[in-house]
This record gives sequence, structure tokens and C-alpha cells, in this order.
Amino acid sequence: MGLIYGYDICLRPRNVARALANLAALAPPGRAVPPLEITLPSGERLVLPFTSRFKSEPVDCSTSSTLELDTSLMFDVDDALREYAQTGGPQPEADGRIRIGYIYATIRFESLLHPGYTSVECWAATSGMSRLFARSANIRKVFTGLTADSGGVCCLFDTGDGAPEQVCWLNGEPTQEMVCGPRFPDRRALVASWSDSEN
Repeated sequence: MGLIYGYDICLRPRNVARALANLAALAPPGRAVPPLEITLPSGERLVLPFTSRFKSEPVDCSTSSTLELDTSLMFDVDDALREYAQTGGPQPEADGRIRIGYIYATIRFESLLHPGYTSVECWAATSGMSRLFARSANIRKVFTGLTADSGGVCCLFDTGDGAPEQVCWLNGEPTQEMVCGPRFPDRRALVASWSDSEN
């Protein structure tokens, strides 16, 4: 099995629709898939430029604990993305951005870290993309920006192998702390640090 690296965003359920709308804004323009209609557990409805399990049929999450999305997202080119393009990846587009996908997004309406929160987990489909996720400052910037713009409290970089996660956004500030490090000896300590402001 290959590397499966990803970014996990934690936010209150009231912010899920905003997070998904912000994620949709990162999609490539003119992507040739039918729009995907989503009904959230709150009853709120969204139309997204993605597929769910590679299908475009409407998805009703009112009785589901998760939502699976297959996404392609746009990132500004940096050195890591340029190198990825030169080694067989997609080429930069005219606006200086590059399309990366599939990025699989799992929305857990009750986060594994705390049931009062939702997580948006965006993970790379291949080992090469996983290494890119680890190296690219612009990919990290997009996911921490998505956290901030969506009212998230925390963004973690997760290597998916049971190793400690890196906290890269916390309570409105970028950071580089490790779970199981001095500041956060475990996940409980991390969750206890989350602000719960009304954003």
C-alpha cells in the first residue's frame, strides 16, 4: 500500500456548508462533470462541481455519518508543484495554477476527535501526490486558508500511518506543533485547546 497523506480540517457543524462552498470555489473552471446535489444533515442543500464515489446522483446525508467526494482542486504553482509537473504530473494552466486530483474528501459529520465537531479530510490519491502534499507550501496554504475561511478551529497534516499529526492551523493562527509533542501530549489536549467562538 502506498502513502496516503492528507489535511484534516475540524469545524463546527454549522460551518459545513460554508466549507463545502469554499472547497467548490477551488475546483477547476469548466470541469466536465454534472453538478452534484447534496443535502446536508441540517437539511441545507448545495450543488457541488464534484462527484461522490465517482457518481453524480443526488446524495442525501440526513441519515449518513459521512459524505465522500472526489475532487480536483487548483493550486498556485510553487517549486514542489513545478517539479511535480515536470515529472509527469499535470501542466500549469494559463493563469499560473495547476490542477491536482483526484483529492478524496471525506466529510465526517461527527469528527473522530470530538463528536461536537465535523471534519473535512482531504487526502491524496497516490504516493506521488502524498509526497507533494508534504512538500508544497502552496498546498498547505490552500488547506489552512480553507480552514480559516470556513470558520475551522484546527487543520492537521496527517500521514495516515498512525504517526503523530502535525498541527498547521489552530484557532486562527498558523502553527507547526506535533500531536504527542510538548504542547499537545495527546489528541485530548489538542481538542481542549480549541476555541469555540461564533464565526
